[in-house]
Amino acid sequence: MKRIVAATIALAVSVMFAAAQPAKERYEPGLGEFMTATQLRHAKLWFAGRESNWDLAAYEIDEIREGLEKARRLHPTFDGIPVAEMMKSIIDPRIVELENAVSAKSNDRFTVAFDELTSGCNACHAAASKPFIRIQRPVEPPLTNQNFTPVK
Repeated sequence: MKRIVAATIALAVSVMFAAAQPAKERYEPGLGEFMTATQLRHAKLWFAGRESNWDLAAYEIDEIREGLEKARRLHPTFDGIPVAEMMKSIIDPRIVELENAVSAKSNDRFTVAFDELTSGCNACHAAASKPFIRIQRPVEPPLTNQNFTPVK
């Protein structure tokens, strides 16, 4: 019986001690981390589209959209800049055009829409007082361990 009482007291004390500990802050990526991930997806999107790998291109577009939605939710403004509104008005329409080009499996439309998205990224950066961040078509694949050709 003494063991049960002692165990109960020990359990109660440990629960009270745990409750008294400050909660650990949940990690939230900064806007720059979202943008770096988006830049990687942007590069992968280019090579997927260039190789007519429409499934991979659609996947990368979805990942870009998802990442930007999270960035908007966590960082609607940044240093007084209305990031969420800028993404909605500048980037979202360009993503729709890319989705349409990929759905049509059109290399020509994809190239135009990709360049428009890139231009939109640079417009956002300039409007956010970061004109020194200039995105372009990638020259080489960002990863050497990914095959961008479609599965046959």
